Amino acid sequence: MNRRLFARAALITSALVSAAAPTLAQNYPTKPVTVIVPFAAGGGSDNIARLVVAKLGEHSGKTFIIDNRGGAGTNIGNELAARATPDGYTLLLGQITLSINPYLYSNLKYNPEKDFVPVAHIATAPTVLVVRASSPFKTVSDVVAAAKASPGKLNFGSGGAGTSVHLGGELFKLLTKTSMTHVPYKGSAPAVTDLIGGQIDMIFDTASSALPHIKGGRVRALAVTGSVRLQELPNVPTFAEEGLKDFDVPVWYGILAPAGTPAPVVQWLNSELNAVLKDSAVSERLVAIGAVPVGGTPAQMADFMKAQAERWAKVVKEGNVKLDY
Repeated sequence: MNRRLFARAALITSALVSAAAPTLAQNYPTKPVTVIVPFAAGGGSDNIARLVVAKLGEHSGKTFIIDNRGGAGTNIGNELAARATPDGYTLLLGQITLSINPYLYSNLKYNPEKDFVPVAHIATAPTVLVVRASSPFKTVSDVVAAAKASPGKLNFGSGGAGTSVHLGGELFKLLTKTSMTHVPYKGSAPAVTDLIGGQIDMIFDTASSALPHIKGGRVRALAVTGSVRLQELPNVPTFAEEGLKDFDVPVWYGILAPAGTPAPVVQWLNSELNAVLKDSAVSERLVAIGAVPVGGTPAQMADFMKAQAERWAKVVKEGNVKLDY
């Protein structure tokens, strides 16, 4: 084929794709869409996913199904989503671990930047340090003093090795120059259960996961990340107020699709999700469970993820944290 014919064929192909795009978006989805949540059911990420996905189905009139695939610091669920057919019928509730894992695991089997396309930034949530209600620790200073008095004796749980709350604990150790033992779980829910039962001393958890237990009086919050106090926990100080102004671990949530998912499908999903986040029933519920609705374009989410990756690469390096799965 000569150059002129090749160019003409390319133009025709481009025109056909452009013409087909609206039809593709209008027809999608014609069957249930699976949203993989890389955490066990019942935790903060799962709660946010179920709230948004349920409203997405209601708003669009389509069927969306949650598939919990917890474990390995979200790598099991992330890898499953990365390998899925890029047709829009498998999505991922991406979390801050996508910004952390490339620097944490030497044998990662997926590349967050290359294997996924951002769809929509759903929400962000602060991290909270929580102890059981009967704990002798009343302040962050109490924890630091005990950790320094008996290095390695205290332990902290998290929703999984390599998760943001695990790295939050590692950052806490770096900033306070203390030594504590990390106890990973397959999700926040089982970690909170063991905290209440006295099997672990404390957890760094997302506010969205910990709030019900805090309000129920089963656990006590010592501090939250962020520049201001959480609306739902007005009596809990920020870490900055407790003397740790550099301790900030905002957890983000977003919907992603496997790389190669048709652009019209991504745009349709983005539009639907932004509409869902503007629904007062959803936004007010997100705030009530300790999260802040975000929204925006796929490009804005991509830029945000890049900035987060740069931040956590530094934390992992300085903390000398490496994991395998």
